[in-house]
Amino acid sequence: MKRVVVDHFGDPDALRVVEEDAPRPGPGEVRVRVLAAGVSFTDAQLRAGTYLGVPKPPFTPGYELVGVVEELGPGCSRLREGDHVAALTVWGAYSERVCLLEENAIEVPEDRDPAEVVSLILTYVTAYQVLHRMAKVRRGETVLVHGAAGRVGTAVLELGALTGLHLYGTASARDRAAVERHGAVAIDYRNEDFLARVRELPGKGVDVVLDGLGGTLSLRSFRALRPGGRLVVFGHYAMLARGRKSWRGWLEWYGATAAVALWGLLSPSRRVFAYRIQKLRDRRQVLPVGSRPPAFPVGGGPRYPEWFQEDFRTLLELLRRGEIHPVVAERLPLSDARHAHELLEQSAAKGKLVLVP
Repeated sequence: MKRVVVDHFGDPDALRVVEEDAPRPGPGEVRVRVLAAGVSFTDAQLRAGTYLGVPKPPFTPGYELVGVVEELGPGCSRLREGDHVAALTVWGAYSERVCLLEENAIEVPEDRDPAEVVSLILTYVTAYQVLHRMAKVRRGETVLVHGAAGRVGTAVLELGALTGLHLYGTASARDRAAVERHGAVAIDYRNEDFLARVRELPGKGVDVVLDGLGGTLSLRSFRALRPGGRLVVFGHYAMLARGRKSWRGWLEWYGATAAVALWGLLSPSRRVFAYRIQKLRDRRQVLPVGSRPPAFPVGGGPRYPEWFQEDFRTLLELLRRGEIHPVVAERLPLSDARHAHELLEQSAAKGKLVLVP
């Protein structure tokens, strides 16, 4: 079989394809033939070595997959060979076949496009959970979304419109139409001050800010909250510069996040939440510095499995009813993983990149 490996931390040139024997599932694992693997900004962070708990190269990236169960390991009883499943892998999905824990695999309908379904796993579940699990938004509230034209940002706008929220989104001028298409008010982050804009609103701010970029932006985002407001920080975009690790961005992100968290603790009327979708399988990995080879073929699973399963199934039902519309920007073969990473930034407003082994 073929799989993609990161053989050193760096830009997309760090990715290469290797061939090897297919793995055999261990106790509690199932082997899955991958039908679709999503390509995300988080994968770029793994490749660059900036993601929390990233293993030491060589390892296989890939945060999410949809596939077919081929073989059951000892102790597996819920799934059957031939079942179509989805999984949050954290890393390991860029492969023709992969072994993962049966408990982390969720059955999906066979008649859905695997590329559409894989778009739900990281992008839409993240959007759903920052809205409903963390911020606990209510109909009629006003929400500011940073990076609103990106993949998660677009999903937030789509789900926010279904919830009846008043939406504002920061984006570049060229992406204004992509933001406004979902009924949101676009704010050109290069030429407009989002803080000044939202302070003109009744209440002199917004109820919720969703910050998927991080760094010093989080400090200004906190100031955009009206009394009773909530800031959810969930992104690490500032840690990358031109596709490589930025130590300055890394330090700024952690410094700013710690400062805004303290600010939230001291505030009597505004709250700050940090969100991560994943729980690492190797819990020894605590820093975004690769110090150990990967102990497992996939990096982990959802931090809150019951939330994840419930929310993922909710999204599957919304997809079935045609109420959400994940867009697949491009489908590429596994051998084009390097090119997919080169396309990541320019495709953000166009939809999901998907590898099809």
